[in-house]
Amino acid sequence: MKVAKMNWQDVEAAAARDPRCVLPIGSTEQHAQLSLCVDMILAEKVATDAAEPLKIPVFPVMPYGLAPYFNAYPGTICLRVETLMVLMRDVVASLRRSGFRRILIVNGHGGNNPVGALAQELMAEYGDISVKFHNWWNAPETWAKAQSIDKTGSHANWMENFPWTRLAHAPAPEGEKAAIDLALVKASSPAEVRALLGDGSFGGPWQRSDGDMQAIWDVGVAETRAALEGPWPAAQDG
Repeated sequence: MKVAKMNWQDVEAAAARDPRCVLPIGSTEQHAQLSLCVDMILAEKVATDAAEPLKIPVFPVMPYGLAPYFNAYPGTICLRVETLMVLMRDVVASLRRSGFRRILIVNGHGGNNPVGALAQELMAEYGDISVKFHNWWNAPETWAKAQSIDKTGSHANWMENFPWTRLAHAPAPEGEKAAIDLALVKASSPAEVRALLGDGSFGGPWQRSDGDMQAIWDVGVAETRAALEGPWPAAQDG
């Protein structure tokens, strides 16, 4: 139930009916031949697919995150850590003012993991909210499903190549790319990262079958829905 299709009265009624809401967050960054918006596309879609049967509001996806290592690739938008923390603090405070007390943050980008620590801080500060931080793609069941198909799943390779993240004018290359030394990547400047990665993929096959991808997606949606369903702590007064 996307908030984009609701007005303020709808949101007020939804919060009175159910204290849960979903906030997807992603990133705008290079993903080889795939869309720059892979992380936000996947976060928003998995959140929406998971929440729709429960009629729980899904707020607009946060399109920007932490991606300094990809700054040498045009189109990458990178927030500073302090910017993302302040922004997320303000968004969660706004959700709380709207009446939501059980907030599921569905994250689509590994660089955003500091938000998980912020969630703990916000719960300590407010006392009457519960915030879950859910990395949908490497939640236990979803990651296990991906690993059972191919253990090479990584950034901008087959694991992010869904029908809804592909670009018609930029088909995936054939075959697979040699694995990249990720320890060296992490120790390199943005310009050096681009020189090491080339197209941007971390290596492995660029694409697998749509059947494989749908199987992973189905597990990801189910696991995200389970996180939304609970358990949640008992409600407390602020």
